[in-house]
Amino acid sequence: MKNRGLDCLALTIAIIGAINWGLIGFFSFDLVAFIFGNMSWISRIIYALVGIAGLYIITFYMYAGGDTREIDS
Repeated sequence: MKNRGLDCLALTIAIIGAINWGLIGFFSFDLVAFIFGNMSWISRIIYALVGIAGLYIITFYMYAGGDTREIDS
C-alpha cells in the first residue's frame, strides 16, 4: 500500500458500487441508473470505474497478512 490516496479512492468507489448492488439486490433500485440514466455514457463510466476499483482492491490481498519486512514508524 504505497499510494494511500489511490487506495482510499479505490475503496470509496468500491463501497459506492457495493451500496448500489445492495440497493439492486434488496429493492430492485439502481441508483446510478436513476441519477444518470439507464446505460447512458456517464453511467457506463461509473460502472467501469467501480470494476477497475474492484480489480485494484484485489491487490490488497498481498498485504492482508502484513509484510514482515516493513517497519512501522
